[in-house]
Amino acid sequence: MSRVAKNPISVPQGVDINISDDRVDIKGPKGNLSLNLHPTVQLAREDNEIRVQWNTDKDVAMAGTFRALVNNMVMGVSEGFQKKLTLVGVGYRAQVQGNSLNLSLGFSHPIDYAMPEGITIETPSQTEIVVSGCDKQRVGQVASEIRAFRPPEPYKGKGVRYSDERVVRKEAKKA
Repeated sequence: MSRVAKNPISVPQGVDINISDDRVDIKGPKGNLSLNLHPTVQLAREDNEIRVQWNTDKDVAMAGTFRALVNNMVMGVSEGFQKKLTLVGVGYRAQVQGNSLNLSLGFSHPIDYAMPEGITIETPSQTEIVVSGCDKQRVGQVASEIRAFRPPEPYKGKGVRYSDERVVRKEAKKA
């Protein structure tokens, strides 16, 4: 039995939720999100809480998944999500120019990454990137795409890494 699905979702002030039969729309100060519901899962609103309901025991896993998705949506439109990336390497730089992120990662050419709609990218310093937005999945996806340009390598640790990521280093080959 899922313990996640049993927990209610608390709705903070300033967040509007519209629940229809197969869709939930959430509006808040940080943005708007919507989700199509699975046919076996229903949402019920009681005052400032949302509860997930399901039909049979087989549907409990799906109910727990949708409870987590709706909770992330509520948190996203009220507080937002962010991922921090760090550039490690000599000459590795990042800067935001208009609607794109300009990366210099040791290649013979600079990389221009166009910012997706609903995502903001900031560079507090030349070696830090902060990706933020209201959709947790899109924030993580954009951060992953930026990291994929030059993932950290195990010998010197150079590359783009998450700020809390720990790179396991290898010892160099010996003759």
